[in-house]
Amino acid sequence: MTVVACVDLDRTLIYSAGALALTGPDAELPRLLCVELYQARPLSFVTSAAATSLELLARTAVLVPTTTRTPEQYARVRLPGPPPSHAICANGGFLLVDGEEDTSWSASVRKKTAGCAPVVEVLDHVQARSGDFTLSVRTASDMFVYTVVERDRLPDGWVEELAAWCAARGWKVSLQGRKVYCLPVPLTKSAAAAEIAHRTGASHLLAAGDSLLDAELIEAADAAIRPAHGELHERSHTGTAVTAGPGVLAGEEIVSWLLARALAPSFIPETGAWRVRPGPPA
Repeated sequence: MTVVACVDLDRTLIYSAGALALTGPDAELPRLLCVELYQARPLSFVTSAAATSLELLARTAVLVPTTTRTPEQYARVRLPGPPPSHAICANGGFLLVDGEEDTSWSASVRKKTAGCAPVVEVLDHVQARSGDFTLSVRTASDMFVYTVVERDRLPDGWVEELAAWCAARGWKVSLQGRKVYCLPVPLTKSAAAAEIAHRTGASHLLAAGDSLLDAELIEAADAAIRPAHGELHERSHTGTAVTAGPGVLAGEEIVSWLLARALAPSFIPETGAWRVRPGPPA
């Protein structure tokens, strides 16, 4: 049996210093492994225990990093174990195979999103709605728009108003940490995950994520887990396992949970019988 495990990166699998959520005496805190450098400085971490489990997971299942990051941003991440054969970037806009873009997939995604408002229209609107709470507004691979904000200075109702404006134009909005993402509705991680499951002949699909952008992926999976933080947790999203706590230790628990099911996917009493994988996508 082939198990595909699609795992969101930031604040699900890997954590910045500000997202670690560690408490207690320093001498008792877990050892951390840096898995990303930015401008020659450490940026993202996993615990050493998570690193060990990640290496085992990568050798047991098809581990698929599944992220809103662009391919260039994803390239900075160095996970323990063998390099992933597949990765999903830009929320499903790019499918990487052995580190290279599958151009036929990218072209099919752009065709699906052609009916939505153009990126430049959304970019102009977000820029016009920016204020002293906005640190930057950018596009990602010409596929979506995101803005970095100061959360504690966000005006009441700003995200909701933006979401309503975007919805009328075929776009969706997600608030993750300090970033507000605006993406075309057809741009989904779940579609790319289904493609990888088909290509690899997967018998089971596992997933993990923390944001609304992960909701479709989680719902498409045979079994899924989310950390006890993030958008999904704030909205009490059901239908998934939930970690005992937040932060980098949640990431450690997520990897352990995925590994247990990858090693014995048919014998997990609390999840019941697995669904049969669907046929190839239309």
